Amino acid sequence: MNDTPFVIAEATPDDIGVIREIAWKTFPATYRSIISDEQIAYMMEWMYSEASLLRQMTIDHHTYLIAYLDGKAVGYVSVEPQGRHLWHLQKLYVLPEYQGSHCGNFLFRHATDYIRTHGELPCKMELNVNRNNKALDFYYRMGMRKDRQGDFDIGNGFFMNDYIMVLDI
Repeated sequence: MNDTPFVIAEATPDDIGVIREIAWKTFPATYRSIISDEQIAYMMEWMYSEASLLRQMTIDHHTYLIAYLDGKAVGYVSVEPQGRHLWHLQKLYVLPEYQGSHCGNFLFRHATDYIRTHGELPCKMELNVNRNNKALDFYYRMGMRKDRQGDFDIGNGFFMNDYIMVLDI
């Protein structure tokens, strides 16, 4: 990974503002053609309020890794342990203007390296991805496979209609 222009850093609660800024620029752009504006607003508050991110980092044990390019934060990934041999890739977002720059690949590889270093091997990493998200092809290229699908009630009358993908680590 030494030939990449990106630098990785593990986020702390002091980085919540950076994560929120990337989320607000990326999440709505990613999902606008898939879910309603009302659901986007609901999910942004649910997942990306300062209180939610602080809880994820301090109570739920999510690890956020931020990618920087020339000192600018351009994307992030978060992983969460869910058992002795299971991790969940919770989020992976790259600013729209950096998509196609291999930053997503860089973040994905660092997430799996983090799991190899901090998890019990062998293990699996799962990911929920909307069934209509163009990122499906990316996750296939990263070696993930479709395991199952589900419609998950997230409250307020909204659902996440996802595939659950898995990667053996």
